[in-house]
Order: sequence, then structure tokens, then C-alpha cells
Amino acid sequence: MEPERTRDILQAERDRLEALLGMVSLTDAGRESQSASISELSSQDQHPADLGSETFERAKELSIRTNLQGRLRDIERAFERLKRGTYGICEACGRPIADARLEAMPAARFCVADQAAAERELSA
Repeated sequence: MEPERTRDILQAERDRLEALLGMVSLTDAGRESQSASISELSSQDQHPADLGSETFERAKELSIRTNLQGRLRDIERAFERLKRGTYGICEACGRPIADARLEAMPAARFCVADQAAAERELSA
């Protein structure tokens, strides 16, 4: 794949992920207590299910935010590989990663076979 096309694809993915991250309605969840983040719900005045629902939503938003931040870091590392001239080369076997895979997953570090092997190893 041409370097300019690769940069465009990586930039488009970065922009998409940053937009999604901006849509997550989490504000300072990592720094405030549960009761502070659920200010309109008193843990004594409300039904326990209300507090449970708010806790679930807070945990879900935190998980989504963490996932998006990780994917953005992957894109940044892909930009670094592009600068070094190693973008599109499988980190496990050293063979080229298929262009179709890179278009679908711009931050891919492994070819399909090595990615599958890594996933099998993690699930074992």
C-alpha cells in the first residue's frame, strides 16, 4: 500500500476514534467517588436497583473509554511503524500483511495467521 494512502487511512481511523471518544459521556469517572458521580441519586433515598443501574452505566462508559484510548494508542504506534518503514510487516513472521487486512484494521501488527495463533494462545 502506498505511504500516502496509508497515512490517510490511519488519519481517518484516528479521527473516527477521537470522535467516538468525545461522544462518551464520562466526566472524571476515574477521579471521583461513586456517590459523587451519581450526585442526583442518594444511596439511601433511592431503590438499590437505581444505584446498580448507574454503577453499571458508569462501568460500561469507563470500559468503552479505555478501549477507545487503547485503539488510539495502537494507531499512534502504527504511525511510528510507518515512519520507521516497518508498517505492514508482520511482527511475528516478518512477512507482509495483506493490504485488505491493513485497510480493514489499519493498526494491525500481525498477519492473519499469526494473529489467529496469538488469539488461540491467549484463550488457552
